[in-house]
Amino acid sequence: MDLITPNPGLIVWMIIIFGVLFFLLSKFAWKPILSSLKERNENIDSALKMAEETRAEMAKLKSDNEAEKAEARKERDLIIKQAKEASERLIIEAKAKAVNESTKIMNDAREAIKQERVAMTAQIKEDMAKFSIEIAEKVIRRELADKKSQQTFVSELIADTKLN
Repeated sequence: MDLITPNPGLIVWMIIIFGVLFFLLSKFAWKPILSSLKERNENIDSALKMAEETRAEMAKLKSDNEAEKAEARKERDLIIKQAKEASERLIIEAKAKAVNESTKIMNDAREAIKQERVAMTAQIKEDMAKFSIEIAEKVIRRELADKKSQQTFVSELIADTKLN
């Protein structure tokens, strides 16, 4: 049982040593330890505050980035829409121009054909007139070559004119 009951002299010396140690620690060690703990606490608080500010700034940057992405998508869609409209407009204009040009070419071709037809008709009439004159000239020369046939021919002509 000696182990369980403490010796009174030992208790006194323990109290004295504890008091001296407490005095020395409070005089020399507590202030630096407490100041370093306080400084560390302030550093942790400032780090937490900075982390919170950084988190808020990152959230703001993320929302700004999303807004810029959305704006860029809208602008891209608008550009694509305008490009499609421009291409459709160009296609329509090209088709209209092609139709107008083909109509003009067809009308010009018809006009050229009509003029050629008129020219050919005039040429045919002229050629027919020349052939008729040549034939008439040959017939008259043959008919008028002798005097008796001339009088017969003139008589026939007079008889034909009276009948009409």
